[in-house]
Amino acid sequence: MKEPIGVIDSGVGGLTVASELIRQLPKESLIYLGDTLRCPYGPRTKEEVITYTWEMVRFLMKKNIKMLVIACNTATAFTLDILRKELPIPVIGVILPGARAAISVSQTAEIGVIGTQGTINSKAYPQALLSINDGITVQDLACPAFVPLVESGAFSGEKAYQVVRDSLQPLMHHPKMDTLILGCTHYPMIKDVIQEVIGHQVTIISSGEETAREVSAILGYQRKLYQGEQEPTYQFYTTGEREVFAQIASNWIGEKLDDVETIIL
Repeated sequence: MKEPIGVIDSGVGGLTVASELIRQLPKESLIYLGDTLRCPYGPRTKEEVITYTWEMVRFLMKKNIKMLVIACNTATAFTLDILRKELPIPVIGVILPGARAAISVSQTAEIGVIGTQGTINSKAYPQALLSINDGITVQDLACPAFVPLVESGAFSGEKAYQVVRDSLQPLMHHPKMDTLILGCTHYPMIKDVIQEVIGHQVTIISSGEETAREVSAILGYQRKLYQGEQEPTYQFYTTGEREVFAQIASNWIGEKLDDVETIIL
């Protein structure tokens, strides 16, 4: 039986990672679960995030997944080490791949990170960046208004621009910052607005592409990449409103998704 890759997120943001997995690994099947009912995770306590993440993991483990991708930065920060110890399958998060990508492109060694309150408070990105290069200067900023904006489907327009401009003001005082990590998988959905506000002199890093590369490398090393002729299947689950999720997912994945199901965890 073809084993799928499992992807979990607090909502629709992880679709930015899922779409990269589908693009880079076109033979692989995928199961995605977004906890849109309890999104955002950023303002929640560490204990809540751990509890909710485990509920999603248990659901996916029943689907015989061969690898788990935590496509939520807050959940990665709080649960990656725990899940790696407890689960019999490879588990990867989105923080280290994003940190590596940022360091590879930065010329000034001053890197910005934006994310949810939980991710920023965890200091997971500064720790990851400095573990690779202790000469890096990190400017991190919580942008709590971004996830509700994305979950509402407002990816562009005057409202999105206003919210992004107001949120990013503190970073405008760091002219040496040449790289910005989108430390939340929701944020690539408003990447164009962020780029417009922050300026084109700043390179924006989305961890989806790097995370998909890491998935490919790990599965390849473990000889778990699918080599057969069976067509891939994509299943999408949400804990919230099915229609809203399906619309955003269809737009991001690039095709109409009929196989979206609402579940109770």
